[in-house]
Amino acid sequence: MTVRVERTFTFDAPAEQVWEFIADPAKRAEAISVVESYEVNDEDGREAVWQVSLPIPGIGATVAVETEDVERDPPSYVEFVGKSKALRVTGRHTIESDGETTTLHNEFVVDGRLPGVERFFKKNFEKELDNLEAALREELGLKA
Repeated sequence: MTVRVERTFTFDAPAEQVWEFIADPAKRAEAISVVESYEVNDEDGREAVWQVSLPIPGIGATVAVETEDVERDPPSYVEFVGKSKALRVTGRHTIESDGETTTLHNEFVVDGRLPGVERFFKKNFEKELDNLEAALREELGLKA
């Protein structure tokens, strides 16, 4: 089973500021509550390892998810892929701006490799997207 979720956020901010946040794997990781820690592995910030806590029977521990930005088109698109023994996640972020407001389209797809992973993400994805939006609004100095 695959879990797919999409959500769009709109901000009164320039596209470049939204890009600075969403193209930074450390900022993306910090916004997700199940990421206990992370390490960016290269100078250009395309690769990171997230230590993800999955409270799932049989896992019940932290899983290392190796992430890599596989496509970047500044300041309008970034796609990352994360791989681990428990899951594979793909995140796509598309930025559109009219010069005054910026819209961020988010799409995440999780393929679980262990029982319970998809159920966990299906139950928790909306909260994690709320966290992502709140972190971005805080970064931009905007009210929730």
